[in-house]
Amino acid sequence: MTDTAIGERTVFLWNLPARPGECRLATAILVASSLAFLVLAPFAKQQLGPLPAFIPTYQSALIINDLITAIFLLGQCQLSRSPALGLLAGGYLFSALISAAHALTFPGLFAPDGLLGAGPQTTAWLYMFWHGGFPLFVIAYASQNFAEGPPRRSGVLIIAVAGFVIAAVGGATLLATLGQFVLPPIMVGNHYAPAMIGVVSGVWALNALALYLLWRRRPYSVLDLWLIVVMCAWLFDIAMSAMFNAGRYDLGFYAGRIYGLLAASFVLVVMLIQSGRLYVALHHLREGDRAKAAELHRLSTVDPLTGIANRRAFDEALSREWRRMMRHGSALSLLMIDVDFFKRYNDAYGHVAGDQCLRAVGQVLAGKARRAGEMAARYGGEEFAVLLPHVDLADACKLGEVICAAIRAQNILHERSDVASCVTVSVGAGSIADLPELAAALSREGTLPSASMPGATVLVEMADHALYQAKIAGRNRVAGGAHDALAAPAAPSATRRMPSAA
Repeated sequence: MTDTAIGERTVFLWNLPARPGECRLATAILVASSLAFLVLAPFAKQQLGPLPAFIPTYQSALIINDLITAIFLLGQCQLSRSPALGLLAGGYLFSALISAAHALTFPGLFAPDGLLGAGPQTTAWLYMFWHGGFPLFVIAYASQNFAEGPPRRSGVLIIAVAGFVIAAVGGATLLATLGQFVLPPIMVGNHYAPAMIGVVSGVWALNALALYLLWRRRPYSVLDLWLIVVMCAWLFDIAMSAMFNAGRYDLGFYAGRIYGLLAASFVLVVMLIQSGRLYVALHHLREGDRAKAAELHRLSTVDPLTGIANRRAFDEALSREWRRMMRHGSALSLLMIDVDFFKRYNDAYGHVAGDQCLRAVGQVLAGKARRAGEMAARYGGEEFAVLLPHVDLADACKLGEVICAAIRAQNILHERSDVASCVTVSVGAGSIADLPELAAALSREGTLPSASMPGATVLVEMADHALYQAKIAGRNRVAGGAHDALAAPAAPSATRRMPSAA
């Protein structure tokens, strides 16, 4: 696998390297568990009284923890298509189901002799099947090649694992209940029979083998690290519950089950913590993507020289306002603005000064188009546009006059201009209203653009035609043209001459 592929692979618990802090925490937990075991082991046979609420509380918490862990792992398996995760999920599902059977058959919990036809050996043998079966799944997990599997239907793997586990739990339960007479007796009342030593030693050895295989896997992933902690807790559980103690309801019996509950919780807690971290990372990533998207949108819609909207943003706004006008029949006006004799300005003062001039003009336009929906944009070169929704021709022309005066007030020297000693602009105003009746009239008169062009170009053509009229009339002025159901598409109205600043 190349470095690129490694960098791009999806992160799961089984391929996420354990960080030094996690290794130190796991080591601290192992040390504390070992010290507790060494302290409690000499007193494991100390008889304590039965606690009726302990077993159902312990078993319920164990079942819930194991089921949630199995669901988490099955979800990871579905995403990664890794058979190893499927096997480990099967181990936790096996533990949850067989512990449920163990609780149902426990004597005195739901019935004096237990449910499901349990006998005096049933619960003890289910404990052995339980604690001998889970490490087999861990051994299978540790023996797998940890890589994302090829594309396949992950649902088939999950169904297969679940079916195998249900069959295994059902078989073990039947053997411990209906077939209990073929199994050697390992309990005498609440105490262990001599055969218990051999059986529990084999179970303990399976857990030790699973721990050894996990320990050999280096460097450890997060999942490997905490499975090592789990298997150590299981070893302490078995030793306290079935090796160093004398039977039920002694100190070892209770201490071992506490170890078992902790073992069932470690991986679940780690997965919950990792899920929280991933959620936080996803939140930060989403916020970063939003910021990048906003910046990308800004870069794609803002003219970098003048800081106002660019041609793309203008076209989108014009199309949007045109459709709104068609729906509501409101007025829509447009100012097309051209800097007078700008080529001469560039030739005389240079392109740097020309850019500064365009920037100043753009800022003036941005300051005048302030109402909702209004937009000042650089149309191209030294041409600008101001889109004016809900504005009629008369008001558009008035705004054009204000813009002309504001540009002159900048007093940008332009000695080669034929109309003034400073930079001036010519403004063409176009307006269209009385829709949808107007759209039908324009269509009958053949004045609409071709079917492949948006209808909004009619307004651009009117404003552009008015701008042409302003230029041929002497520049430094506003010319306006309106289009209604009875007028020609480019009929100009009065051209207004601006006072010279010479």
